[in-house]
Amino acid sequence: MFQKVLTSALLAGFCAGLVAAALQFLFIQPVLLHAELYESGELVHFGGQAISTHPDLPAFALTIRNGLLVLFSALLYVGYALLLVACMGIAEECGVAITTHRGLIWGIAGFVVFHFAPTFSLPPEVPGVATVDLGDRQVWWWLTSFATALALGMIAFGKSLTFWVIAVVLILAPHLIGAPQPDSFAGAAPPELAALYASRTLGVGLAVWVLLGLLSGYFWQSESTET
Repeated sequence: MFQKVLTSALLAGFCAGLVAAALQFLFIQPVLLHAELYESGELVHFGGQAISTHPDLPAFALTIRNGLLVLFSALLYVGYALLLVACMGIAEECGVAITTHRGLIWGIAGFVVFHFAPTFSLPPEVPGVATVDLGDRQVWWWLTSFATALALGMIAFGKSLTFWVIAVVLILAPHLIGAPQPDSFAGAAPPELAALYASRTLGVGLAVWVLLGLLSGYFWQSESTET
C-alpha cells in the first residue's frame, strides 16, 4: 500500500506541479511583476503620472526566480498529491472504488479545501498591500483547510443528518470567526490588478487540482491493475 501511495503521488504531483509552474508563468507571474512596479514606486496609482515601463531585472536573477518557482511548484503538488492519494487509499480500504473519473471529484474537493475555502475570507494578496502577521494567517489557513476537509468527508461518507449538520457548521465556523485582517487597508497597486491576481490564482488552482485528481486516480488505478 505504501509503495502504491508513494508512486502514484510522485507521478501525479510532479506532472501537476510542472503544469502549475507553466500556468504561473503564463497568467500569474506577469500580474505579480506588474504589481511590483507599483510597490517599488516605478509606477504610481491614484496620483502622479504612470510610467509605462517593465521591471528591469537581470537575466540571471530572473532565471533563478523561475527555476525556484518550478522547483517549489513540483514539491508543493507532490505534497498535495501525497495527502490526496493517502485519502484515496483510506477510502478504498473502506470499499470506495477509485477511478480516473472519480479522481476528478477528489481533485475538485482538494481545490475547495486548500484554495477556495481559505480564499473566501483570506484572498491572495499582491505585493505592497497591508497585511497582518504571517503566522496568524497561516494558523487560520490551516485550521480552515482542516475543518473544510473534515466537513467534506462527512458530507461524502456520512450516513445521517447529524453528520451533514456538523459539516455545515465546520465549513461556516472559520469564516464566521473571521480571518486575520489588518487594522486598515492600503496598497500601492490598483484594485483591478489585485482582483485579476486573485481570480487568476483561483482559476489556475482549480485547473491544476482537477488535473492532479485525474492523474492521481489514473496512476492509482494503474498501480492496482499491475498488482
